[in-house]
Amino acid sequence: MLIKKCKLVGLIFLVISILVACSAENSTSEKKEDDAAKSENELIYATAKDINDMNPHLYTGSMPAQGMVYESLVENTEDGIKPLLAESWEVSEDGKVYTFFLRKDVKFHDGEPFNAEAVKKNIEAVQNNAEKHAWIKLSTKIESVNVVDEHTVELVLSDTYYPTLVELSMTRPFVFISPKDFKNGETKDGVSGFNGTGPYKLTEHKTDEFATFTANEDYWNGSPKIKKITSKVLPAGETTFLALQKGEVNFVFTDDRGADSLNVEAMNQLVDSGDYQLVRSEPMNTKMIVANSSKTDNPISETAVREAIWHSIDRETISKDIFNGTESVAHTLFSPNVNYADVDLKKRGYDVKKARGILEKNGWKIENGEEVRTKDGKKLAMELFYDSNSSSQKTQAEFIQASLKEIGLELEIIGEESTSIANRRSTGDYDLLFNQTWGLAYDPQSTIAAFTSEASYLHTTKGIDKADELYKKIEQVMVSTDEQTRKSLYADILTIVHEEAIFIPITNGSVTVVAPKNLNGISFKQTQFELPFELMNFK
Repeated sequence: MLIKKCKLVGLIFLVISILVACSAENSTSEKKEDDAAKSENELIYATAKDINDMNPHLYTGSMPAQGMVYESLVENTEDGIKPLLAESWEVSEDGKVYTFFLRKDVKFHDGEPFNAEAVKKNIEAVQNNAEKHAWIKLSTKIESVNVVDEHTVELVLSDTYYPTLVELSMTRPFVFISPKDFKNGETKDGVSGFNGTGPYKLTEHKTDEFATFTANEDYWNGSPKIKKITSKVLPAGETTFLALQKGEVNFVFTDDRGADSLNVEAMNQLVDSGDYQLVRSEPMNTKMIVANSSKTDNPISETAVREAIWHSIDRETISKDIFNGTESVAHTLFSPNVNYADVDLKKRGYDVKKARGILEKNGWKIENGEEVRTKDGKKLAMELFYDSNSSSQKTQAEFIQASLKEIGLELEIIGEESTSIANRRSTGDYDLLFNQTWGLAYDPQSTIAAFTSEASYLHTTKGIDKADELYKKIEQVMVSTDEQTRKSLYADILTIVHEEAIFIPITNGSVTVVAPKNLNGISFKQTQFELPFELMNFK
């Protein structure tokens, strides 16, 4: 009897074990299916910085994030300006009045209608913060915004301004947020929500940790196939690399301030694993060192010193060894493929002997066996600021520091957050700093317009001898209606800044994406600051 009971207990135990095993197997299978389904509907991208304030009429927010949420009237494409929130437009004969005919099927994320009144309120909100937007020449030209009817709006300018449509297409500030998000009818002092018209909505944000964007199912151009995008804040370098290997993030791209989360070796290792693909855009911008010509108490205010620095930088080595050939050597502020930038300018190649000769000729001497040159008792010494979140900028800074030591120049390199560096640029509290041109969608006009803006490059340009002439030509080119006149003025402008060596080019950069192997539809906009996530899908 006891033996029968033991056999029965054993049988029950066996059945239970089988059921548990089957249940576990089914559970594991279901989890894999759930994970697979989740992976086909979600991108998690690594970023070294928080998305910050998503108010589209200010400048602290992440541009890739804002590009998902907000839209402009028109879009800048490889084939020129195309319709976006405006289906079409007309320009008056004198070039001062732009009439936009709006789409009729568009709503903000909060359900509010997108119409001519919303356009008027948004543009006026931007204009009511004029000082902040003075670097955008269009902002200084807008006289009024008039509602013609519910879906027709008129933009009246004080002068003809040929880049009007280009500047209206930018990621910010001429994009649209629901008027219900305004505070006291304004946006300059903040907004109460972040409801745009774009393909994604911001649904969750935990500062310095992550931000989640979900597909706008009512998007006027069709709901995106990828239903969720998460921006995850991670330190650049090894942490991001490990997160990609573990599957904690599955997407990385060059961010809006030029910082790179991965070095070339890490990217190649991920691609070699077979799980990732690397996609790179055409050259978009010029990476450069910006020199403060107006800092009269520092040697950097001398043209000869800036020229010597230019000749001391081995761009070929930076391109091949630091960027592994992924960025090409730059010899001018803009690459020749940029509009109006194919100008014959004197090439300054890598030539240490020539750099030393320039310094000697201009009174910078090596005295008593010292390593650092002096002139009138002052050392040839200065500081270079780089983005602490960019591994490539740090490596370049160290390389350039060693190169300049060869010509008797003492360079201190300092890594800071990009927001801190941007603040230095606007206050003039720098000798040298890394920066980049605006990119294909904006250049040359936006970068050149910034030469006169205190928030951008005024301190860079105002110390040169031909500053007044430069500013006059910039003002002329922006209002010129004649193509040949514009070409001539741009050639003069580029020649002046090139001869003064205030923008020292290093490489021509591209947008680089590391993404899952099975992700389709990866493409690029004319701007390096956004990606069209809404066009992506998994195989």
